[in-house]
Amino acid sequence: MTANELKITDLRVADIDGLPKHMILLKIYTNAGIVGYGEVRDASSATYAKMLKSRIIGENPLNIEKIFNRIKQFGGHSRQGGGVSGIEIALWDIAGKFYNIPVYQLLGGKWRDEVRIYCDTDVDGKHTGTDMGNALKKRMEQGFTFLKMDLGIELLYDEPGTLNAPLGMIEDFKNYNLKAICHQSGSIDKSLMFGKSYQIFTVPHYATGIHITEKGLNYLENYVKQVRDVIGYEVPLAIDHFGHVAIEDAIRFSKRLEKYNIAWMEDLTPWQNYKDLKKFADNSCVPLCTGEDIFLAENFENVMKAGVNVVHPDLLTIGGLSEMKKVGALCEKYGVALAIHMAESPIAFMAAVHAAASLKNVLAVEFHSVDHPEWFNLVNPAVRLENGFMKVPDAPGLGIESLNEDLIKKFAKADCGEPWADTSEWNKEWANDREWS
Repeated sequence: MTANELKITDLRVADIDGLPKHMILLKIYTNAGIVGYGEVRDASSATYAKMLKSRIIGENPLNIEKIFNRIKQFGGHSRQGGGVSGIEIALWDIAGKFYNIPVYQLLGGKWRDEVRIYCDTDVDGKHTGTDMGNALKKRMEQGFTFLKMDLGIELLYDEPGTLNAPLGMIEDFKNYNLKAICHQSGSIDKSLMFGKSYQIFTVPHYATGIHITEKGLNYLENYVKQVRDVIGYEVPLAIDHFGHVAIEDAIRFSKRLEKYNIAWMEDLTPWQNYKDLKKFADNSCVPLCTGEDIFLAENFENVMKAGVNVVHPDLLTIGGLSEMKKVGALCEKYGVALAIHMAESPIAFMAAVHAAASLKNVLAVEFHSVDHPEWFNLVNPAVRLENGFMKVPDAPGLGIESLNEDLIKKFAKADCGEPWADTSEWNKEWANDREWS
């Protein structure tokens, strides 16, 4: 079959859960028997991909930019970028398989043969900095050379005198929002999207009225000191999930952290709040990181202008591989470091590895699934990390020959349809998609 004869014939999805998150796998089929693998972002909806099916059926999957230009209007920030991004990645996979070359080669070649993986680490329940330090130390013993931990105001909820807030607010956060903070080891709870939970869940940082007292700052600083006492000061350590507090409190705490050599503090305010991003950047020596919820590379420019030190795009939100390459170019223009956010399946992980290989400068790719051995076997060949690095595969496409259908059935999400069920009801979905008159 010639390149001009290749056509998209079908799109199907499989929802899985428990490794550790809700992940939505994607297959795009062609008339040549080539199947491209993609993924919708974690804790999202397969509808974001299925609604685009009628707009790509019959199209030549090798025309990646043409198809992306058609569907990108249906993408949005955070999880809403998942359908567009997943399809774009699957198209690159098809192109690589058709031409029998790896995706990184299609992206312009590779800068490196292996990609550094940074390891996100959690400790369940009430714990100390020493407990977290010991968990991180185990990651170092496994070969990881870059670490990240959650550190936030949830540690203070049961510590009297550590938080200042409108009376009852902390209780509301404990009752309605704690599930969001603790979802790292599992899928985010559906109940957060409804009623009082959603109301509390969506209060932005600057509107909570929560502040940290000096006692609270002492407690959190001591936690970080305990971590560093265990892992030492030579390994990079990033911090995520600080909590929805005013940016001034984040600045106050960052000054306490300067002596502990923190790689970055992540998502301290909604990324659209350029004023507060700049305020933090102007008043702290701890690097500021954001970007996992930004759709399209063009929306990173104001973030970089505000003074963010590290951007953290997710392939399954930004729009896919081409948009990630554009962000890399912006990073060079503005002198900003780049790390890749990744909390999904091996499909998204392999796409991130190809992206990282093709980028001139990249710190590391995030990883969440060290403690879930079956995650590694969701694809064939299985994912194999070596001393905290992933070798860039030279196989065609993403380097995934097939998916482990037995594991997909085993971890199929209970409240979703059967994996790879027929999606023909979406074949005739259409609208006047022109955005101008």
